[in-house]
Amino acid sequence: SLQAGLAVLLKAERLFHSSYHSQAVHIRPVCRVSARLKGVVRATCLFLVQDASCMALSWELRQTLTVVFDVFSSGQGKKDWSLFKMFSRTLTDACPLASQSKVYVDISPKNKEKELLEVTPPPTSVHEAVVQGDKKTYAVYDLLSPLLFNTSRSLNVQLKWKRPQDSSEMPIPVLHAQRYVGGYGLQTGEICTLIYNTHPYRAFPVILLETVPWYLRLYVHTLTIITKGKENKPS
Repeated sequence: SLQAGLAVLLKAERLFHSSYHSQAVHIRPVCRVSARLKGVVRATCLFLVQDASCMALSWELRQTLTVVFDVFSSGQGKKDWSLFKMFSRTLTDACPLASQSKVYVDISPKNKEKELLEVTPPPTSVHEAVVQGDKKTYAVYDLLSPLLFNTSRSLNVQLKWKRPQDSSEMPIPVLHAQRYVGGYGLQTGEICTLIYNTHPYRAFPVILLETVPWYLRLYVHTLTIITKGKENKPS
C-alpha cells in the first residue's frame, strides 16, 4: 500500500523525472531452522544455506529504491531542500506493518567551521558513524516515535543554509566516477568509466554495475581495466 510510511513519497512523476533512479529486488535463501540449535527456532539468526545442518528454509525479499535529485539546478541555485520540494508530499505516519521506519539526513559539517546548515523540525535523535574514514553525523527521524507527530500531523524535513557559502561547488566525495562514450559503431565504439579514489592512503573495493539497454551489445572479452597505467584484472 502507498497510503502510509515512506511509500507515500513514491510519486511517479517526481521519481521518474529525477536525475537518476534505480530499483532493485534481491531474493536469497535463508536457513530458518538449523539442527545445530537442537530444535530451538531463532528467527533473528541467519545461517548459510550451504550448511548441511539446515532443516527449514525461507526466502528473504529485499527491495531498494535509489533516487538522486538535482535540487541545486531546480531550486534556482539554492541548496535548500525539503521533502515536499522533492516529492510534492510529506510523511503523515509510519507503515503499520513496519518494525522500524526512520529517515536519516546527513548534517555533517563540510569544514572545521561552525555549522552552516540547519535542519527542521528538530530530529528525534542524532547518529554518528564513520563512512570511508570520514566521521558523519546524521539527523534521525523515527516515524514510530509517538513524539514525532504530536506537534504536527505531517513531517516535512527541511534543510536550510544559515548563510550563503563562498563557493557553489559541492565537495568532491572520496570515491567518485565519470563515464563517457567514445568511438562509433560496433567496431570502434566503447564505454569508458573513470573511477577516482581521492583518499590519501586508503584503498577501497569497488563493485561496478553497468545498466545497458537491451539493444546495446557488449563484448565482455574486450573488457580492460587500467590502474595507474597498468592493466589490472578484475576479481
